[in-house]
Amino acid sequence: MFKKMLVIAVFALIGWGICGAIINIGRKTIGVDATLIVHAIAVPIVFSILSFFYHRFFHYTRPLYTALIFTGLAILLDAGIIAPLAEKSYVMFTSILGTWIPFGLILISTYVVGSLTSRAAGSQERIPA
Repeated sequence: MFKKMLVIAVFALIGWGICGAIINIGRKTIGVDATLIVHAIAVPIVFSILSFFYHRFFHYTRPLYTALIFTGLAILLDAGIIAPLAEKSYVMFTSILGTWIPFGLILISTYVVGSLTSRAAGSQERIPA
């Protein structure tokens, strides 16, 4: 069970890391406003790809649980690491475009792609809900 949860956590961390890199690089190169738009566009692409590979090759959780885990970890990491340590403030959580839209897009894209991938593969859930 630990190995299976580690796999899904690694997928979520990869997505969170890629999106964090987009924010970090974008702030330095194109400014905050443009970065937030690029980030909002990139988030569903990044998490759709990760969801596809997770469900195609592992599929330890149902699409809804996967989406909740991916989104929940992003929220926890932003609230527990980025806001207090990098930003030194929780102001980021007041930005709809910078925070809440991306969280919603993680949830939706992960769920939709997971559902489509699971149906196409005819896979069964491996971890009881």
